[in-house]
Amino acid sequence: MSSVFLTDWLRHRVWLGLLPAAALLVLLIAPLGRLVLAGWAGDANLSGAASEPMGSLWSPWQDDYLRWRVLWSLAQAGLTCVLAFTLGLPLAWVLARFEFAARTLVLRLLMLPFVVPTLVAALGVLALWGPQGVLSGWLGVNLQDTPWLLLYGNLFFNLCLVVRAGVDALGQVNARQVAAARSLGATPWRAFWRVEWPSIAPWLMSSLCLVFLYCFAGFGLALVLGGQRYATVEVEIYTLVAHELQLGQASVLALWMLLLTGAVALIYAVLEKRLGAPSRVEPVERHRPQGLAQWLSVLGALGVLFVICALPILAIVWRALEAGWATWVAVWDAEVGAALWNTLRFSALALAVATLLGVLHALAAQRSVLWRAAAFLPFVVSPVTVAFGLLLLYPGWTASLPLLLAAYAVLAYPFVAKSLSAGLDSLPPHLLHAARTLGASPQRAFWRVTLPLLRPALRRGMAFAAATALGEFAVTLFLSRPEWTTLTTLIYQRLGHPGASRLDEAFVLACVLMLLALLAFLLIEWPVADRHERRRSLTSVGALRHA
Repeated sequence: MSSVFLTDWLRHRVWLGLLPAAALLVLLIAPLGRLVLAGWAGDANLSGAASEPMGSLWSPWQDDYLRWRVLWSLAQAGLTCVLAFTLGLPLAWVLARFEFAARTLVLRLLMLPFVVPTLVAALGVLALWGPQGVLSGWLGVNLQDTPWLLLYGNLFFNLCLVVRAGVDALGQVNARQVAAARSLGATPWRAFWRVEWPSIAPWLMSSLCLVFLYCFAGFGLALVLGGQRYATVEVEIYTLVAHELQLGQASVLALWMLLLTGAVALIYAVLEKRLGAPSRVEPVERHRPQGLAQWLSVLGALGVLFVICALPILAIVWRALEAGWATWVAVWDAEVGAALWNTLRFSALALAVATLLGVLHALAAQRSVLWRAAAFLPFVVSPVTVAFGLLLLYPGWTASLPLLLAAYAVLAYPFVAKSLSAGLDSLPPHLLHAARTLGASPQRAFWRVTLPLLRPALRRGMAFAAATALGEFAVTLFLSRPEWTTLTTLIYQRLGHPGASRLDEAFVLACVLMLLALLAFLLIEWPVADRHERRRSLTSVGALRHA
């Protein structure tokens, strides 16, 4: 193992994993257990006493309204997977096989939807296709109260996930096998299905499992874009808890959500284990497009990515600028200032806790495969389910700022843990061997060699965690108090008020929130950081000779 000296240093420090384990137990596993008991018994309320009887566990399938919610949630996630696969595979093939001037920039910009808050993305979709949207007004169509708004929003977030997985998978295809197939008379189409497709299928299926999980357990997009008819189960759970106080029904629905997402997550884990097997291949070389057809395919791919992944972001900026300077000035009142301050301080505090938990989890996971897999738990469970479980288990702490920040941190820290674990796995073993051979202790080798190499991975994970905390919406709606309003909840409040001026203010606030998220994006894709950190670690190994 590349981190052998680090694990030697940590061998007797088993307490490193205690803090992340306690956080997962108290803030995730125990609330989910309480939720399972409440859903199984069919009763729950905030004080722990019996509430309205729900009947049996099969009640959602016996009620026409709830059955429609569950089936539509499954259908919209499945349709998004089909659309993402249909569009994503050709786009990935073009980006993986052709070399053109903007290719590197396009691959970097594909990370952008991952750091845009869901509420901002929903507003971008409304700015394009809503009742007064840019494209809907120009084309004379109105997609309000149709399922296409939600499907388009799902594609905005998830198409890039399939494309990136496809590009990485196509980079693992063995060029010799493809060349052998072509030399034996196979057409390019037949060579793709007989040689390339078996190699990339597990990668794409793995990414589609994630797409299904994100869409099925999504909340912000479904709340804003789904409307009354096309809202998902997550929105229904929130409505039952926040507006109707039907905690028994909400518990059973949340239990079914947990079972369904757990089944998909299990499939994803099996596929990930298969992808984890190391392989050495000679990748197919990229070449410049030749001929009109190949150039049209490149331009078509860029056009599809622009329409789906870039237009909602540009629409937010356009509507914010169209609102006028007067709206920008008027929106900055004491309420917005307090919301901005809450967003920044909550995110900073949550990021600090998430970084600590993520680092400890990654270090402990170097000695345990099971513990490494535990980092996926917050990804599997939706924020609505987590917040509702906390609401049931800790009714006296529901208006507590530490509980809110702890929930933020638990949902964000897996990004740090997974990124740092990948960094530890990829450490060059010869550098650590050289440092130890030159007399460096394990502690000194860690601080002078290992840590500089891990800084890019740590920074990348922290950037994703920061973006998650900045855009967190579901937990805030469940556990926040009025004086703890953040930019996401304030935007949602402005959307709930009638009038064009309120809508303009929501677009301005969404633009501000998006700019904050883009700062995290810059941290993720800083182009020269990895090279500088690697050079610094190499210099440190040389300096140990004279220490």
